[in-house]
Amino acid sequence: MADPIFEPLRFRNLTVSNRVFRSNISGRFDNYDGSGNQARINWETKFARGGVGAIISSFVPVHIHGRIMPNYATIDRDERIPFWRKVGEAVHQYDCKFILQLSHGGRQRDVPGIEYQKGQSSTSKPDPLHGFECQAMTTQEIAETVDNFAEGARRAREAGLDGVELHGANGYLITQFLSSAINDRKDEYGGSLQNRARFVTEIVEAIRKKVGTDFHLQMKISATDHNNDLAFLKFEGAGNTVDDSMQVCKWLVDAGVDAIHVSTGSSFPHPKNPAGSDLPLDVLGNVYEQLASSGRHGLRNTVPVLCTGGFQTASVIRAAISRGDCDAVSAARPLVANNDLVKQFQAGKDRPDKPCTYCNKCLVHVVEHPLGCYEESRFASREEMLAQVMSVFAPPPFA
Repeated sequence: MADPIFEPLRFRNLTVSNRVFRSNISGRFDNYDGSGNQARINWETKFARGGVGAIISSFVPVHIHGRIMPNYATIDRDERIPFWRKVGEAVHQYDCKFILQLSHGGRQRDVPGIEYQKGQSSTSKPDPLHGFECQAMTTQEIAETVDNFAEGARRAREAGLDGVELHGANGYLITQFLSSAINDRKDEYGGSLQNRARFVTEIVEAIRKKVGTDFHLQMKISATDHNNDLAFLKFEGAGNTVDDSMQVCKWLVDAGVDAIHVSTGSSFPHPKNPAGSDLPLDVLGNVYEQLASSGRHGLRNTVPVLCTGGFQTASVIRAAISRGDCDAVSAARPLVANNDLVKQFQAGKDRPDKPCTYCNKCLVHVVEHPLGCYEESRFASREEMLAQVMSVFAPPPFA
């Protein structure tokens, strides 16, 4: 009997060799001006070498003001195309696809940069956790941002990449329009669910006009916002429900989206993560599968559904796919801990000898330090841990 993990996954315009995707996880590897460098190429290549079927890139801003932190490579101008072409070429050597995540942080920023410009959002209310100033976008600014996303997709296609993903989850700009807990607009982009979905629907339509219908486009969405689950957010509403999100997905599929990537949670945590010793918070172990299953059946199998959420056990992944809860899984932290996780599955392991502990230190450290695994208990020494983290800065790509 064929192993469902290693069955190819066929989208409308794309075929991926297996059912494990590296989910987006962002590190400050790049230059302050938004240009990329060899460290980013090294970082992405190690996951391709480790056997994942596809990589969903880091958070890639479509405009420099859409960064959540400085030192993220952007896709905001044509001069960025050659760099992303190099990333794609490096990944493609390992029969791995590369999907670029088109992103904009809106009001949600961890480090605003030395310019300290106000964030753009659906609202003028600052994000309660980060607290940086923001302002509600004008309709002209909305139109310009829609075009920024479409131009980003065009550049990704011209770079020879395999598709794009809209980051519409976890509190970033698209979520800030979609969420009933955040969006307080009184115009055609606020109020009803259909109005709140207008921004992302216009983005999808603009992308299709720019790149045609034969280039892969997927949407990452929070099935539920959980917006006020943290104590200091109790004054805000809970946000969108599963039913709300499924309706949005149906509209987006009608507009031209090829796949749905299910996450959960708004603002911080992003998303509510499996249990660990540090923040973000705990979540029920199979909540992602439940949400993805709702999405898959709610969409009546019209497009493939990906499910994220700390997957690192082969039997769990096989069961989720076999039950029809999702068509593929994505993971970030478990792959940061074990870049070769998929190859370990191929070799017959059900779970790595040194699994990810979900301590979330990789996420906490990223504000000041290079992205990597900082769980010292997984290494023979602190020096070995730091060598692993710093190895991305030594070309050629490392093993």
